[in-house]
Formats: sequence, C-alpha cells, structure tokens
Amino acid sequence: MLDKVFIDGLSFAAPLLVMAIGAIYSEKSGVTNLAVEGFQGFGAFVGALVAVILMPTMGDGSQAVIYIAMLAAFIGGGIYACIHALLCVKFRANQVISGVVVNILAVALTTFLTTAMNKALTGGQSSNKFILGISDRFDIPGLSQIPVIGALFQNMYPFEWIILAIAVVSWYLMYKTRFGMHLRACGENPQSVDAAGGNVERTRFIAVMLSGALSGVGGICFAYSISANFSPNIYMGYGYLAIAAMIFGNWNIPFTALVCLFFGLAKSGGYQLCLNMGLPSNYSDLFMMLPYILTFWVRAFFSIKTQPPAGAGGA
Repeated sequence: MLDKVFIDGLSFAAPLLVMAIGAIYSEKSGVTNLAVEGFQGFGAFVGALVAVILMPTMGDGSQAVIYIAMLAAFIGGGIYACIHALLCVKFRANQVISGVVVNILAVALTTFLTTAMNKALTGGQSSNKFILGISDRFDIPGLSQIPVIGALFQNMYPFEWIILAIAVVSWYLMYKTRFGMHLRACGENPQSVDAAGGNVERTRFIAVMLSGALSGVGGICFAYSISANFSPNIYMGYGYLAIAAMIFGNWNIPFTALVCLFFGLAKSGGYQLCLNMGLPSNYSDLFMMLPYILTFWVRAFFSIKTQPPAGAGGA
C-alpha cells in the first residue's frame, strides 16, 4: 500500500508543481494569477488536439506523440495567457476578475472546440472528449529497489523527470539570472524599476505568458495520467490547488514543491485507504477530497505567515 501511495502521489504532485511554478512567475512579477485553471485546461486542449491529429500516422502508443503534445500544450497555454496579460498589464483590469473570466472562458471555449473538432476529424461524430490513453511508465534501476523511498522511482511517468528539470531551470532562472532579478523587482517595487529605465509591462507580460505555458504542460500531463483523455472533466480545481500550494510555499519554488508532494500523498493516501477499508467505489470521491480539505486547513492556520510580493495585484 505504501509503495502505491508514493507512486500515485508523485505522479499527481509533478503536474501540480509545474502549474504552481507558473503561478509563482506571474505573481513574482506583480500580476495576481487566479487563471491557472483556465491556462491548464486550454493548454491541455491544444496538446490533446495535436496528439489526436498525429496518432493515426505516428501510432496511438507513441511516446513521441506525448512529447509533441507537451510542447503544443506549452505553446497553447502561453498564447491563451495573453488574454490575462492584456487585460491586467495593458488595460489595467482588476486582476482577480480577469482570472475568473479567463477560467470561465476556457471551459466554454474548449468544450465547444473539442466537439467541433471531433465532428471535423471523425466525419460528423459528436463528442466532447479526445481519447489519449495513458503514458508509459518505467522504473529507475537500482534506486527503485531501495526500501520505502524506492517507490518514488517506480512506475514513473516520463513527464515527472521533465517537470523536475523544468523546476530546476525555473529556480535558476528566477534567482540566479538578471532576468529573474528584474522580474522579482517588478513584483516588489515596480516604481523603482520604471525609474531605472526598466520595462515593467514587458516583464510582466512575459511572466504571465510563461505562467500559461507551464500550466498548459501540467494540464496535458494530467490528461495523460489521471484521465487518459481530454474532456471538460479536466477542470477539477487542480489550478486552484496549485495556487494554494504556491501560497503555502510562500512563493518559493523548493517549498512549493514540498507542498505539492504533500497534497499528492494526501490524495493518493486517501484513495488507497478507501480501497483497503473495502468501501464502495462511490466513497473514493469522499477520500479524494483530502487535498482540498487540507487546503482549507493550511489557509486557516498558515496564511498569516505568508508574504506575497509587495506589488502583486497593483497596476
């Protein structure tokens, strides 16, 4: 049971982490981002559409299709994020309202486009989902044999290692480069950046687009692991859970990674507990609520200790 908890927990935590990193980039630049849910959904739609188009020629089980779909989701999420960036950065709209609007639009738009594209691709057959299948898994030789923690290296999705690499690069870019220093300055004191001749609007626009791109990667990873398809069911609140992880992690990438792992283990642990207790399958949904219940608990007891970027939400 414990091995299964670690395996499933990590596969849930990884996509959650890449979405949370995207949110961190946006908020560190000074743009409040509640649109992660919409970004991941639209990015996943673009990736799934590309995968469905390529599968007849490259094969249903081709790993190359999955990697191309991830790249398409990265691009699609970044393009869709331009809506939030335009509203917040160019037109100075309320950033919270903009995020909610972007989320609602993504649900309606992807549902309509999925049905329309299915009709076009199948010759009139109507469906609101793209069937993708499950990504292959693999073990890490040697490491997977270590007692207890070896489960972290068993039955791994390839995207878990890709997301780990993204996390390392994102941390380096944020804290060890001139771009990262400039981005953080835009979120802490944009007036000083303006006075020094920096372009705050451009930096924030790039940060929001990067947020959308990373969220899109998270969305397609969920589609290839949890659901095995793209459908409106992908809007399960994972984007909001990523935002909660970001806040609990105090806008810090390593701490946020630990929070995402905590949420992932809570989700998989609850599900395995349900199975081991022999409860009916409908009770599994009750146990799957654990990450969201923990989110409420975390926000209630730890929100006082969190410090968002000083300029987040400002014009």
